[in-house]
Amino acid sequence: MTTPQESLLPGTRRALLHRIAVAQAEGRAPSLVAAVVRDGRAVWHGARTSVDGHGPDETVQYRIGSITKTFTAVLVLRLRDEGLLDLGDPLEKHLPGTGVGEATIAELLAHTAGLAAESPAPWWERTPGSLRPELSDVLGEQPLLHPAGRRHHYSNPGYALLGALVEEVRGAPWEEVLREEILEPLGLHRTSTQPQAPHAGGWAVHPWADAMLPEPLEDLGRMAPAGQLWSTTGDLARFAAFLARGDDRVLGARSVAEMRTPAAPAESADVVDGVTYGLGLQIQHRDGRLLVGHSGSLPGFLASLTLSVADDVAAVVLTNCTSGPLPGAVAADLVRIVAEAEPRFPEPWRPLREVDPAVLELVGQWYWGTHAFGLRVTADGLLSLAPLTGRGRRARFRANGDGTWTGLEGYYAGELLRPVRRPDGSVSHLDLGSFVFTRQPYDPEAAVPGGVDAQGWRGIG
Repeated sequence: MTTPQESLLPGTRRALLHRIAVAQAEGRAPSLVAAVVRDGRAVWHGARTSVDGHGPDETVQYRIGSITKTFTAVLVLRLRDEGLLDLGDPLEKHLPGTGVGEATIAELLAHTAGLAAESPAPWWERTPGSLRPELSDVLGEQPLLHPAGRRHHYSNPGYALLGALVEEVRGAPWEEVLREEILEPLGLHRTSTQPQAPHAGGWAVHPWADAMLPEPLEDLGRMAPAGQLWSTTGDLARFAAFLARGDDRVLGARSVAEMRTPAAPAESADVVDGVTYGLGLQIQHRDGRLLVGHSGSLPGFLASLTLSVADDVAAVVLTNCTSGPLPGAVAADLVRIVAEAEPRFPEPWRPLREVDPAVLELVGQWYWGTHAFGLRVTADGLLSLAPLTGRGRRARFRANGDGTWTGLEGYYAGELLRPVRRPDGSVSHLDLGSFVFTRQPYDPEAAVPGGVDAQGWRGIG
């Protein structure tokens, strides 16, 4: 029996440390800390600093900027799962009077509501939130720049609205709801809206000189749900494990997976770059793997949380400078280093506990016209349909309990798979959203739409 190793190999640890050392040196960061998560727990922490002596560890707070948005999105999904709202509801239904109330909650989560990227001047990240005491101050006179639902346009004010929605539905401040519903259940005791010692100071590094300037640390007020939080690599490692698996005390696995699913139309440049957005999570295709997570920046700080669900590896990178290192690229590299150096062990193959003869009758080779497909029963009791050669439409299907199956993904998501039986009870063909799948290509004994030529298959002569 082979069991996963409890810790990373020395060569892997050295490669991780080398990567962050290069990032800190070339990015001229006062300090940079990182963590790697595998199999749901932190397996490595590393730090580099410009200060002699003991460097920051996994308990030192850094500001995490827009990673805060993922926390806010979790709170909104909790309201949905409790039946207190629907993601398709217009904001106006629950938070009237904002002037953007026709935008839906899902559109706000996915940054497709058409709102402006920023609040009106002065620059909200470097000025006190007291300058914007009301939502109207956050939104300004012209909050909408695009038709709702038509394009992805990142909006910080949109998440201020979602924070206000949480407050309205819960009847409590966003900070209080966050602490009670996410931070305490997940044990994120070093995550807070205000800095708690030990914490890093935020710095601007001169672009043309090795000199630094302290950045102001402002309370963002109404904009807090978009970027207020402080956290540590230790806490964000636990949060990354939650985003991979879910936790029924906070948000179940199905809803967390929904957050990781693309929910925004991609711009042409986004298609080229392989990036899109889910519900409070950024999604990218990089180095052959699908990565989800979020980046963050505020004056004096940069942050990234990056997760590969397929590899079950996540990375967190935090630094205390306004520009320089690229935490997203570094985090993706940390995930890649571990995934390639120490590939994930697959779960042992095990036979099904029981086999339904009616389901077993469906598996095997099927043809849609002349396209060959294979239908299998998976270990979790689903049916999986995939082309036998090349690329093509594929999907898993969930049993409905009446002999039919519903598609879960891809082209066939929501479509009904129905076995059609002959008078003697044997399966004639499969009807999948009106497509007929037969055991032989264009089987003359099945109900092929348009019929089958009576002369059958033949050559040219």
